[in-house]
Amino acid sequence: MGYSRRDFLSQLSFGLGSMVALPGLTLLHNAETYGTKSLLSELPEDEKLGVALVGLGRYASGQLAPALQETSLCKLAGIVTGTPRKEEEWAQKYDIPDSNIYNYETYDQIADNDDIDIIYVVLPNSMHAEYTIRAAEAGKHVISEKPMATSVNDCQRMIDACEEAGRKLSIGYRLHFEPHHQEMMRLGRNEIMGPLRQMTGAHSFPLKDPDAWRLDKELAGGGPLMDVGIYVVQAALYTMGQLPTSVTAWDKTRDTGSFPEVEGTIRWDLNFSDEVVLQAESSYEDSDNHFRMESADGWGELNPAYSYGGIEGKTVEGPMDFPEVNQQALQMDDFARCIMEDKQTIVPGEMGKRDMIILEAIYESAETGEEVPLDFDDGFIRPFEG
Repeated sequence: MGYSRRDFLSQLSFGLGSMVALPGLTLLHNAETYGTKSLLSELPEDEKLGVALVGLGRYASGQLAPALQETSLCKLAGIVTGTPRKEEEWAQKYDIPDSNIYNYETYDQIADNDDIDIIYVVLPNSMHAEYTIRAAEAGKHVISEKPMATSVNDCQRMIDACEEAGRKLSIGYRLHFEPHHQEMMRLGRNEIMGPLRQMTGAHSFPLKDPDAWRLDKELAGGGPLMDVGIYVVQAALYTMGQLPTSVTAWDKTRDTGSFPEVEGTIRWDLNFSDEVVLQAESSYEDSDNHFRMESADGWGELNPAYSYGGIEGKTVEGPMDFPEVNQQALQMDDFARCIMEDKQTIVPGEMGKRDMIILEAIYESAETGEEVPLDFDDGFIRPFEG
C-alpha cells in the first residue's frame, strides 16, 4: 500500500481531517447493509487497528474475541484482566504477546503501547466511566459497552475526557449494524406503511444466580432495564426516528426477596409526539425477546429481536429475508473505519448519554408513580443513512 497504519494514525494525531485515498481499496464488507460508505475493505493483518479488551467475562470471551477473528479492519491485540489464569489462557488461544497483557494495576501503561489503538471496556456498568476516561487519557480511542454508564453525569465525563484527548468514543450498540433492525429503522422512519401508531417490546430472561454482579446495584446501576431493557428503548428510538417527550413506569417485581437491590421486573410507556407510545417491559423473572411496530397501513415485528444471532422478522407483507451477520464484527469494524477516515460513529457517546437520560427518568417514574417529562439539552439521534 505504500502508506502504513502507523503513518496514518500519526497524521491523525496532528488533526488530519480526512483520509488520504488509498489505491486498490473498496467498500467495507457489508457496507450497503447498514448504509455507511467507506474506502476500506480488508486490510493486511499488520495494518489493522489493535483492540484491547478490558474485562474478560462472558461477553468478551463468548462474543467479542471470536468476532475479532472475523473483522477486516481491526484485530485483537491485547487484554486487561485481574485473573492470572486468564492471562495464560488468552495468550495461548489468541497468540497475544506478554507485552500486550495488562492487569488493573498496570492498565495506564497501555499508553506506551503502539500495538493498541482501541480499548473496549467490557467491565460491570459502574466501572465504564473510570476505565473509559483512563483509556482516553492514555491516548486510545474507546468503545464502552452498554449501558454507557450508571448516571448521566458519568456519561458526560466520558464524553468530555475523549474530546479533551482528541480520541473517538463509541458505545457497544451492535444492533445498529444488524439488517433486520435496519429494516425496522427504514420502515418506521420513512413511514413506508404510513405513520407509526404504536410500538411494543420486551427483553427479559430469568436470572437465578444470587451472586451475579447484575444484582448488585452499586456495580450494575439497576436491574434488567439497565442490562437488557435498554435494547427496547433503543429499538423504539431508531424505529421512530424521534426523541420521546415523557415516560411513565411501574416496578412490577414479584419476588422482592430475590431482588433486594434492583428491580426484578419493570414496565414503562415511552411517549412520543402524535400520541405514539412504546409499551415495554424488561424482567429477570420472565422470558421474552420481541419488538413490534404498528403503522397506519401495516406492521412489522422482530421475534426474537435482540439476540446475537437467529433474529427473525416479518411484516404485513411476509417474512424478512436478510442474512445473519456477525453484529459485533460489523460494529467494531465500523468504529475502526471511523477512526481511519476521521468520521463520526453512528453510535457515539452522545447517544449513550441520551439513553441514560431516559433510563434515569424511567426509574424516577417507577419510584414516584408520576409521569416524568424528558429534556434533551443536547440529545443525539442520527438519521438512518440506509
